[in-house]
This record gives sequence, structure tokens and C-alpha cells, in this order.
Amino acid sequence: MQETNKKLLSPKYVIVAALALFTVGFHIYLIFTGLMPNLVSRPIHLALVLPWVFLLTTDENISKFTKYIGYILLVCAMFSSYYIVTNYSYLEEQYGSLEGNLQYFVAISLILAVLEMARRAVKLALPLTAAIALAYGFFGHLIPGDFGHQEIPMDSFLGTLVIAEGGIYGSLTGVSVNVVAVFVILGAFVGVGEGGNAFMSLSTKIAGRLRGGAAKVSVLASAFFGSISGSASANVASTGAFTIPTMKKLKYPSSLAGATEAVASTGGQIMPPLMGAGAFIMAELLGVQYSSIMAAAIFPAILFFLTVWIGIDVFAKKYNLIAMSDEDIPKLNIVLRLSPFFVIPFGILLYALLVIGKTPQFSAALAIFASVFLLLVNREWKVSFKDFIIKFLDGCITASRQIATIASVIICAGIIIGVLNVTGVGVKITSAILFLSNGELFAALLLTALACLILGMEVPTTAAYIICVSIAGPILQDYGLSAIQAHLFIFWFALLSTITPPVCGTVFIASGIAQTNWLKVAGKAMKLGIGLYIIPMAFIVNPYLIKPDTHFSFALMSFVKIALGLWLISNALVNDKQKPLLRVLFAIFALIIIFIPFQ
Repeated sequence: MQETNKKLLSPKYVIVAALALFTVGFHIYLIFTGLMPNLVSRPIHLALVLPWVFLLTTDENISKFTKYIGYILLVCAMFSSYYIVTNYSYLEEQYGSLEGNLQYFVAISLILAVLEMARRAVKLALPLTAAIALAYGFFGHLIPGDFGHQEIPMDSFLGTLVIAEGGIYGSLTGVSVNVVAVFVILGAFVGVGEGGNAFMSLSTKIAGRLRGGAAKVSVLASAFFGSISGSASANVASTGAFTIPTMKKLKYPSSLAGATEAVASTGGQIMPPLMGAGAFIMAELLGVQYSSIMAAAIFPAILFFLTVWIGIDVFAKKYNLIAMSDEDIPKLNIVLRLSPFFVIPFGILLYALLVIGKTPQFSAALAIFASVFLLLVNREWKVSFKDFIIKFLDGCITASRQIATIASVIICAGIIIGVLNVTGVGVKITSAILFLSNGELFAALLLTALACLILGMEVPTTAAYIICVSIAGPILQDYGLSAIQAHLFIFWFALLSTITPPVCGTVFIASGIAQTNWLKVAGKAMKLGIGLYIIPMAFIVNPYLIKPDTHFSFALMSFVKIALGLWLISNALVNDKQKPLLRVLFAIFALIIIFIPFQ
């Protein structure tokens, strides 16, 4: 009790909590107040994000020089955001062209702040890509040949990126402001309460007594948690802290324990309802209802987790992995007592979204209110107002930090997209891929997949998807793919780097928790996650798989057919007790089953 009072009265905590309250309150306020001009809401969004990156960072390894540079950028960018908000009506009449030294200062300070924000959030690769794009915009007219462009006036180039809606305040930032932030807030409030414990208890109750039960608990928990967190790394760090030690305690090989969690956590980013920020950005880019994205994504996501489950079952036979002990499996009354902590908010979310047809923002807001109300009670369903205050403020702080991280990525990606649009280089890269693919869809798919894998090695999934779909999306559609096929294909392959060496971020985190060699973890992760490599190709060949809302029977038949093929290929990869020739035949037969479409 004394520690709680001390925390609440701490000046630093009060300041941080006040900023967090304002950040969360602003994004919820936008849902219920109608339209706010984009050159008002989006600069305010950026201004609210800036302090979490430059002033309230949790990184203790930042040098004093870097801190002071951050403080300078913070002040300049805050002033610039204020300038745009207070002069938006005048700026709109300039049609993206800068006027006067002050506006040049605003443009340069905002671009530098966005680049540094991204560097601190996701290291160097993304801001370096954005910096190269900017350099191309400035000096691309000096490049001879097809990949040069006409000289762009400085005032027009910078103005389009900063005081118009073609760069850092473009449609991607709009998604970050209006949709992503709201769902991040929902996930934070569910997580800060008993929602996380509810996921784990239900998963353990369902799968704990099965062969390889601890690993299967990891799969279920990661599917549940990942569907709201949208971050593979956060998923590994949170659910993995419980599942990996549990698996090791039950004599699982450390590499298998780490691989299971790495793969299951990766799958959270393709599991509806949230899919990270990807689902909302996809809906925005395609101009379709969010529910359409969910419908298209659900069968492939289930196939992915089913493949992981099958692989775990084969590994369990191989290593004679036993079920979890009765003492580690929660009693039914505990599961029932905890379940409402996630059933209520997500039931409200899905009902409002899918049944009564409300917008994603409004549906999430209703779920947020429910999750906040549930913070009033603990797992024993006893009311505690003091605990409520702490949990509520901690939820606001957690949400604000996560909003800042995601916004840093999305806004920086907006610079790259802005340069692609202004210079027209995206069309030229598209033409190059068309030339290299020589009119062959399969070659274009391989080139696109390779680009996604390479880009995904250095930037987050959402950013890799945004950049790749801007370049390669039109190509794949030119080859006859539907827009949703092209977008889902690119989104899935942007995930490959999470488990594929040399980067494989989730593998490194999981191997650290499991305290084992990361290469062994990566090897098993790629076997368990084989669906990540095959399923995107499968729904290209079997387009009905992503059309359950319009062709359910054909979608179901495609699902069963592909599931059978994935079962065969998973057995062929994992079950090394079989003869090599038999395993090869299984794999070939599996690929035939998967890639022969219904006529």
C-alpha cells in the first residue's frame, strides 16, 4: 500500500501519467467528435508521440550527446507541429509548396525528427532507407537513364512531404492516428488487467493435457495474445517468459522450446482480428471494409497454426514429450473466473464490428470502455479503486509507449511512400520487375517474395509490407491476381524474416529466454513454420481459400485440401525416423495436393 501511494505521488510518475492520459484521451476523443482536419489531427498525433521517444525513453544506453540532440529535435518538432496545427487553413491553400524560411525550418526539423524517431524505435535500417529515398528525391535528376527523374523544386518536394498529405501526414499516418492507436489502447488495457492471465489459463486448460501439451499451450496463447498485440517480438517476450521455462521443465529440448514460441508468436501477426497494424493499413489501401480483410485472412491463419500444431505433435512423438502435470493446469473455476477479462471486451468488439456493422474505431472504443471497467476488479472479482487507478494509469502509459513505437515506423514509412509518389520511381521499379519476370507470374511472385524477405530483415513487418505493396502490388495485379491476394501475399512474406536467418528476430529473443544456440532454434522454427513459406503461394493457386464470405463451400474444400498437404509435408520435414526416400515422396505428394487447384 505504501509503495502504491509513493508511486502515485512521485512527480515523474504524475507527469508521465498526465501525458499518457492526454495521449489516450485524444485518440479516443477523435472517435466521437466527427471529422477533424488532417493537418490538425495528424500533427497533434506526432506531437504526442515525440516526448515518448525523445524525453521519456526507457533506453538507458543512450549517450549524453544523443540525449541532447533528441531534446533539440523534440523542441523544434513540437514547435513545427504547433505551427502546422495553428496555420493549417493557410497551408492548405499553398498546395504543398513552401513559402519563406520559417516553413523550410518546419519541414527540415520535422523530417529530421521523424528519421531520428524511427532510428530509436527500430534501429538504423528504416530511417536509412528513408534517407536514401530523400537523397534520390533531391538528386535523382542527376542520374542518367530510365531511373533518373525530372528536377523537382525544393519548395514543392519538401512541402509535399510535410505541409500536404503526401508524406509524413499522408494516409498511412491517418491509419496510425484513427485506427492503430485505438486498438493499441485496447490491447494495453486488456493486458494490464487480467486479460493476459486469462489467455494463458484458457490455453493451458485446453491443451495442457495433450501430448506435447506445453508447446501446444504456447501455440494457443500466442495466437490469442498475438491477435491483439500485433508484435511478434512482444509476443515472444510476454508469453515466452512463461511457456519456454515450462517446456524446459518438462524436458523439452531447449531449441524446440524456443522454436515453438518464436513460430507461434510470429503467427500472431497474421491472426485476425488485429494482425498488427497490417489489417487496418490493408483495408485503407484497398478501400474495403475491415471485416473483408478479416474474412480473407482467417483460413490462412488457421492453416498456419494448424501446421505448427502438427509439427509439434510429431516432435512430441520423437522426443517422447509428456503432457503437463495436473498441478500446472488451472482448475476449471479459475479459467471461468478469468475468462470474462478477455471474452467481454472481445465479444463486444466482434459483435459491434461484425453484427451491427460499426466502424473498427467505434467498436474498439466500446471494447476499451469494457476493459477499463473490468480494471475495477481483480481475479477474485473484488473491487479495488486504488488498484484501478494504478492499473488504469499503467495501461495509459503502456499504450502511449506502444503508439509511439508504431507511429515512428509508420510516419517514417510515409516519407518513403511520399518520395515514390513524387518521383515516380515506384512505377519504374515495377517496370523493372515486370521485365525480369518476363511475363511469368511465378517469377514475379518469387521476385516479390525475395524483396519482402530482404526488406523484412531490417524493418518491421508493417513497414516492409507498406513499401513492398506500393512497388510490387500493382505488378501482381497486372498478372491477374485480385488486390486482396496481392496484398495478403506480400504481407505474409514480409513476415518471413522473423524466423528466417540471418536476422530472425523472434528466434533471437526466444533463444535468449531458452538459453540455447540460436541456429538450432532457427532450424526447428523453419520446420515448424513451413506454412509461412507455402500458404501464401497456396492461396494464389487456390483463390477460394481467401473468399469464405462469398464462396464458403469452395473455401472450406480448399482449406481441407491444403491442410492435408501441410500435414504430409510437416511430417516429412520433422519425422526423421522415416526413410529419406519416403519423406521426399511425402513432400512431393503434399505439394501436388496443395498446388493443384479446384477447376
